[in-house]
Amino acid sequence: MKLVHQINLAFGISLVLVLAITGIVIHYVLLGHFIGTQKEDMRTVGEALTASFTKATLQDDEMKTGTAFERTAVVPVIPLVSGMSAVVTDDAGNIVTDTVTSTTAAVGASSTAISLQAVRLAQPMDIQFTTTGATGYLVQRNPIPQGTLTLYTPMNKIKAIEQELLGRLLIVFGAGVALMFGLSLLITNRLIKPLNRLRTELRKVTERRFSDVELIETGGEIGSVAQTVYDMAGELNKFIQVQKHFFQNASHELKTPLMSIAGYAEGIRDGVFEGEGVRKGLDIILSESDRMKNIVTEMTLLAKLDSEEHIFRIDDVQLKDVLNETSERINPLLVRKGLALHMEHDALIGLVVRGDRDKLLQALLNIVSNAVRYARRDIYLRAALRDGKVEITVSDDGDGIPDELLPYLFHRFVKGKDGDSGLGLAIARAIVERCGGLITARNGSNGGAVFTLGFPPAG
Repeated sequence: MKLVHQINLAFGISLVLVLAITGIVIHYVLLGHFIGTQKEDMRTVGEALTASFTKATLQDDEMKTGTAFERTAVVPVIPLVSGMSAVVTDDAGNIVTDTVTSTTAAVGASSTAISLQAVRLAQPMDIQFTTTGATGYLVQRNPIPQGTLTLYTPMNKIKAIEQELLGRLLIVFGAGVALMFGLSLLITNRLIKPLNRLRTELRKVTERRFSDVELIETGGEIGSVAQTVYDMAGELNKFIQVQKHFFQNASHELKTPLMSIAGYAEGIRDGVFEGEGVRKGLDIILSESDRMKNIVTEMTLLAKLDSEEHIFRIDDVQLKDVLNETSERINPLLVRKGLALHMEHDALIGLVVRGDRDKLLQALLNIVSNAVRYARRDIYLRAALRDGKVEITVSDDGDGIPDELLPYLFHRFVKGKDGDSGLGLAIARAIVERCGGLITARNGSNGGAVFTLGFPPAG
């Protein structure tokens, strides 16, 4: 079953259950209210009738001295206010019947006035009442001089009024249910539509059509998920493009030395080169072999950095020792090119960062070697503690980094002018990030490139 149908079905069932329970509660509340109101009316009317019977008896005694109830007096069942009826029974339980006329009947918050005629003799008759309502009557009994005054109201009249009102309420509830269910369908469709579109975009991801993924404009958590899917597709697309460029560039970088090696080897074999030319050709073959070996080694290291955890041995690293060893290892290259390396790190004696010492040293050597390639005279290696982080800065006085190259500088096989394999900075970034740091590049205000490595200090 589709999600939209599940939501609508669950909402519909919940709504029906809630309204059913509400209807039952309202039924009993209304019935109780009407019964309570009717009882109060019957009590008020009973008190008024009792007073009237008492008054009428006193008047009869004055008019007919000596008259007594030798036979069972009968007061007929009479209609009163709000569907009430009344009978009078004597002490023996026989019904005294006569016409009790209500000339004025108004039952309310103020009073009830009822005028009664005299009681006349009639044949006895038996009748039974109930105070529980089991036989369908609501009963109120009041003692009077003639015996007992019994007021009663059929329950079916009360129930008829209650059911009529309840029926109207149910009609209103039914209209409300229809309206709420319609709103539920509308809201559900508004919620499900973005999900269906998101499913379509995810299908594009599974089909590797990352560039075709579109951003779904919606709000809430669904909007956040849609934004995440869109960003993920963008990153995957970039990764695929980088991979394509990687293989293309790797093929090109390996093909160039292979062509040189093959060309000189064939020339030596076929006797094209003689004497000094043979020696020169062999030197080029060795040089290109070393270059190809370095490329393969760096490619292998990058692959391991991306996929293998065990090649990293995280430990506390004394920052000053790493910087001093970097200076010592790069010094022969500096002497050969006539450059000076200026170091500023005396304030960081004893400062420790977390990382793999050998890999961190290799990252610094790659960055400083890059600076050596483009510097004119001076290279600066600084370390400082800023905003709770350790920052290592490598800068030079060269021409700087071309603006079009800056966004891709740390990508694989991206080379500037006079670059080597295009893998050194990519390796440096991978090492720094594996150590929990961040590496950035920019151009200095006075020219030259500035590389910044930021690390959290060891806890």
